[in-house]
Amino acid sequence: MNRIYLRKLNKTDIRYFSKWWRDKDLISLTSGNFELMSDKQIEDYFADMLASKTSFHFIITVNKETIGHISISKKRSDWYELQTVIGEKVFLGKGYGTKAIKLITRKAKTLGIGKIYLEVRPDNLRAIKTYEKSGFVFSKMKYYPKNDNLPKTMRMELKLF
Repeated sequence: MNRIYLRKLNKTDIRYFSKWWRDKDLISLTSGNFELMSDKQIEDYFADMLASKTSFHFIITVNKETIGHISISKKRSDWYELQTVIGEKVFLGKGYGTKAIKLITRKAKTLGIGKIYLEVRPDNLRAIKTYEKSGFVFSKMKYYPKNDNLPKTMRMELKLF
């Protein structure tokens, strides 16, 4: 049986992000910004993730193999934003995203986090299905007219208590 775990992000995990943040298939499902990130940009962004006092970042592992990243970050009032990516494509469509979300929402409850939202591309149907299976419900469409790469997203919400 495949065992899925979340482990805290550490410095050596930058190698995965360097790969994932430059993968055109993954970018097309997330930010849509195909401008190649420099090593310095990746290092700075990754350092910010490690240093954050308001975010919880985890690596998703299956049978001790790193397959993705999931995080929840404090936003306005008592809302936290969920972000997740299965970066290793051979693991897509196998239910690991749903399992990782269940693990992080269980952890969120123990931390007293009651409201989580996410934004997803309206055409990323596989992700939307995963979020719905995890209990998230459509809240509203969000529009970003100045963002050519991601002009609109679906906001989905989950209230844990």
